[in-house]
Amino acid sequence: MKLAAFNQLDTETRAEQLLACCHCRVWADRVAATAPFASAAALLEVAATVWAEATETDILEAFSGHPEIGDLSALRNRFAKTASAEQGQVTAASDEVLLKLKAGNEAYRDKFGFIFIVFAANKSAEEMLALLEQRLENNRSEELMNGAREQGLITRLRLGQLIEELSA
Repeated sequence: MKLAAFNQLDTETRAEQLLACCHCRVWADRVAATAPFASAAALLEVAATVWAEATETDILEAFSGHPEIGDLSALRNRFAKTASAEQGQVTAASDEVLLKLKAGNEAYRDKFGFIFIVFAANKSAEEMLALLEQRLENNRSEELMNGAREQGLITRLRLGQLIEELSA
């Protein structure tokens, strides 16, 4: 979609489009209400600024819109169009690595109360497993901040998929 067409959507429709980029209603509504955007860069700036103001509730809501890294059945059912871009090379991983990712995700969720969020584009399953194991050593507050940062990167990627001028 061209930025001009995005700007012409009504606020509610624009917010629904943004929810596909970041599953946080407050974020989507606030960004949508800021339109029209003078440029794609202005949209990215507003999106990042609003995300930086997200509360823990907002962040956790955004996390709830993700399948777990390595959950291939959820990826196939829910995110088939964007899975390969967002899950890195996890679909090519060995069963052993996938089982370790699954176990690591369970340990992460048990420890922190939310799923492991990582900007997976161009990362191998082994790299993501190493990151997961490393981040398991952190405390909840650190991981909430780490996940929020990664969510910001994911949102930027998804905005690029939504708005043509961002992916050109």
